[in-house]
Amino acid sequence: MTDYRAPTREMAFTLKHVAGFSEMTKACGYEDASDDLVSAILEEAAKFSSSAIAPTNAIGDRTGVRLDGDYNVATPSGFREAYQQYAEGGWASLQFETEFGGQGLPFSLAIPVQEMWHAANMAWGLCPLLSQGAVEALSENASDTLKELLLPKMISGQWTGTMNLTEPQSGSDLSGIRTQARPEGDAYRIKGQKIYITWGEHDMAENIIHLVLARLPDAPPGVKGISLFAVPKYLITSSGDIGSRNDCRAVSLEHKLGIHASPTCVMSFGDEEGAIGYLVGEENRGLACMFTMMNNARLTVGLQGVSISERTYQQTRDYVFERTQGTAPGESGPSKLIRHPDVRRMLMTMRTLTEAARALAYTGCVAVDFASAKDLPEEIRARYQRRADLFTPLVKGWCTEIAQEVTSLGIQCHGGMGFIEETGVAQHYRDARILPIYEGTNGIQALDLIGRKTVRSKGQAMAELIEDMHMLTTSANAHSVLSAERQARFDQAVACLEEATQVVLERGEEDQFVGAVAFDYLMLSSIVTAGWLMVKSAIAAEEHCGEQDSFAENKRAITNFFMDHILPRCSGHLIALRSGEEAVMALPESEF
Repeated sequence: MTDYRAPTREMAFTLKHVAGFSEMTKACGYEDASDDLVSAILEEAAKFSSSAIAPTNAIGDRTGVRLDGDYNVATPSGFREAYQQYAEGGWASLQFETEFGGQGLPFSLAIPVQEMWHAANMAWGLCPLLSQGAVEALSENASDTLKELLLPKMISGQWTGTMNLTEPQSGSDLSGIRTQARPEGDAYRIKGQKIYITWGEHDMAENIIHLVLARLPDAPPGVKGISLFAVPKYLITSSGDIGSRNDCRAVSLEHKLGIHASPTCVMSFGDEEGAIGYLVGEENRGLACMFTMMNNARLTVGLQGVSISERTYQQTRDYVFERTQGTAPGESGPSKLIRHPDVRRMLMTMRTLTEAARALAYTGCVAVDFASAKDLPEEIRARYQRRADLFTPLVKGWCTEIAQEVTSLGIQCHGGMGFIEETGVAQHYRDARILPIYEGTNGIQALDLIGRKTVRSKGQAMAELIEDMHMLTTSANAHSVLSAERQARFDQAVACLEEATQVVLERGEEDQFVGAVAFDYLMLSSIVTAGWLMVKSAIAAEEHCGEQDSFAENKRAITNFFMDHILPRCSGHLIALRSGEEAVMALPESEF
């Protein structure tokens, strides 16, 4: 399937009226980001994603990438051309500072645009995703000289960027990193190997800037001794031009379950005299610098979960309207699949989870813009920073988990045809499977939610979020879109979250307990928060579209489905959390 139709009205509505974009632009000095500009950007992005990127999706999955004898990676047909159009169209520069060629627009405005890239072709979209994260890390931490050298061509899309953390012996735990950096004049010589490097080598751009974690000779042990370096594929002359090849290369490509067209490289630095790299930030502060990139990357990985869910939903919706099978209740002959209640249940689940995840992802990204607004009072910025920090594991964790459910349901709705590669829906299922794993597994996100985001702050951010939920659901507006029964169901879910948070605060120093219940706390928190945003969306649709408008009616229907079929999952997560670690740890290791 090459067809993809970006739901621009849904995106714009969710961004402006649910996530808080309209309020943010007024409060944070983004008056130029008018409704007309937002609509124009989304419409143009929709055209580009459907016409230039989407047709490469199936081709890329079938052909994959290959590494030649000169350590060069050839991308599938159409990839390079789509990327050149992307760069020439200015899409790489939306949210970056004008000082280095950016357009100075909000980060959150780039989010629905990025959603389209990943829905059109997730493997292709990973290249801009990593590049934008590298720009963020350099913008926040690099010296002025390094910024002037690298940022203009990275922001324009002329050069791309990567993130090099993982090594064969050091995965999620980075304390075991062995890559070495030796000072040499104004630069450093880098020697070591990195694995799982997304888009570490390719032919789409003229240069690649690798951000590499390494240790200096006198570095302290553990994560406190890691520094960050910018290592270009090609050395850069004093005038900013491309020079000779640096001593770094992709030595092999991983053969993966999905995202076949995204080169996942084993990178070797310094096989000869050592790759030349430039220090980013302070020595031995590399992990803190890299987290600038990782935190926003976690939000955009969550966004990928929304993207692949939307693509799967669209394909499945089209199929169930075309496919005739069996006799639906009340009919006398062969029926379209859409008329079977169980198929309708699956399709409603897919759409509801996707819309709820979109609201969650967009809201987290708007909070990042609020927190970054220098003209706002410090206490307001601090509150939004807490909100952004809290939402990061929710977005990364829940949006990627629902992508597993939505893509699996897509196959189920297709029946046996879904299990056949020719229909294309199996690709979405395979591509989505990486999302709960990279940029920190969802288990790590869950531990982060309990440890850093809840226990360490004594639950302040979660208490503020729950307070906002109460303020909305006790309003007259909420009563206009929710029946009394559904209102009570949501109130009960919020109470579940309050109880779970109290338990976590009381037992948050017990490592086994935290490890056993963290995932349930992440899921519970995410479901309740998504439910809150669905209520918010139903209210906003009624206010801005009118009660009888079909868009508002659809929003009420989707919200009601969430309250009836998704929200009840909270009670199961609370029961598991209350139970703690006993059953989890009961079976002796020898009995597994």
